[in-house]
Amino acid sequence: MIEDRERVATTDARALALECVETGIEAGRPRRVIRETVTLEESETPAESREGGGADETLRIADETYDLSAYDEVVVLGGGNAAAHVAAALQDVLGDRIDGGVVVTDDPVDTERVAVREGDHPVPSRRGVESTRELLAAADDADEGTLVLAAITGGGSAVMPAPAGAVTLEALQETTNALLESGADIREINAVRKHCSALKGGRLARRAAPATVVSLLLSDVVGNDLSVIASGPMAPDASTYGDALAVVDRYGIDVPDAVADRLERGAAGEIDETPGPDDPAFETVSNHVVADGLTVLEAACDAAAERGYETLILSSRVRGEARDAATTHVAVAEEAQATGIPVSAPAVILSGGETTVTVRGDGTGGPNQEFATSAALDLEGGGGITVAAVDTDGIDGATDVAGAVVDETTVDDAERAREMLADNDVYPFLAERGELIRTGPTGTNLNDLRVFVVE
Repeated sequence: MIEDRERVATTDARALALECVETGIEAGRPRRVIRETVTLEESETPAESREGGGADETLRIADETYDLSAYDEVVVLGGGNAAAHVAAALQDVLGDRIDGGVVVTDDPVDTERVAVREGDHPVPSRRGVESTRELLAAADDADEGTLVLAAITGGGSAVMPAPAGAVTLEALQETTNALLESGADIREINAVRKHCSALKGGRLARRAAPATVVSLLLSDVVGNDLSVIASGPMAPDASTYGDALAVVDRYGIDVPDAVADRLERGAAGEIDETPGPDDPAFETVSNHVVADGLTVLEAACDAAAERGYETLILSSRVRGEARDAATTHVAVAEEAQATGIPVSAPAVILSGGETTVTVRGDGTGGPNQEFATSAALDLEGGGGITVAAVDTDGIDGATDVAGAVVDETTVDDAERAREMLADNDVYPFLAERGELIRTGPTGTNLNDLRVFVVE
């Protein structure tokens, strides 16, 4: 999975950190996840005893079952980084019981029965708008005889753009860039996105009603808030236009006039709010989180344990500024090394979640690269601690890498490292030292993964 792995894995500790990364990401891939949570069961009743003599098949998703004979058609709708992989996995299970559908993604794979259309991440694009228009049309075609399997994954907020009202794609792009650079967390960012969209914040569920909708979600959101994952296209939304305006004000974001006008008109009650829990559209909707950050952490933990290391999952909900989180993580690793608290070395300490970066400079990087660089500065002159930090979708920030692996040898010029960190330009610093981790698109998106190997 990791390109040029031998070049990066220059020590046993680095090799272990990368093994944990690969094992964790692999555990969250849709084909594995869907295989474990979705099954098609055929009735044991003899065919000649069934009405019409046809097959009586039951679709089981987690603890819920659906009698496929009760539906005229089964379609797959949705979007996100891993949506096409989910569609392909569902096709593996259901075969020709799937009658069609549309998913939008930036990581396409071939499927025979579901149309895969392309969008872009992390900033929405023209082709994403066109693809999402096709997705909305497919949702509009659903009726009470349709079973919709909704493939909703991280990245859906960007790859499924549906600018609402007078909001243009250009205004949406400008707003998205400003939000991503502001330091706002994903809940705040998506509160704004939902109120500029014809699809997000439960509006896709409203378009698909009265169909039966079963959402399969791969969560990249701390706490698995259904209304935040991909901006909650199939989930009730409690956020308001007023909340979106508050985010813009809190971070001093200068949004385009069309966005400001929409949010202000919505807050004044001139535009309908996103549908809430009492909306009838959700009477036939159920949501299932089939994989999340803990899926990744538990698999990575098992990989380390198999190598004889003590393990500790620090948290799956780490958030805040990446460089600050790194300092705290290093302190925990140093304590473990020195005192055996909270875990005795040799150990592997893991965490997940989603850190953020407030962009003040004009460089290239991402939260995991900043986390790694900040950790490397704290490790300078120390020994026996190795850190890998990646985004599980293979794209850290807006770069072509997943993250980085560092240790006490990474920083040979602390002053330059601090300058590049201050300028949000750590990508070239890490590239020069061969510390970047490249995976390409991984086929999943389950938040960040951080691995500390403590010798």
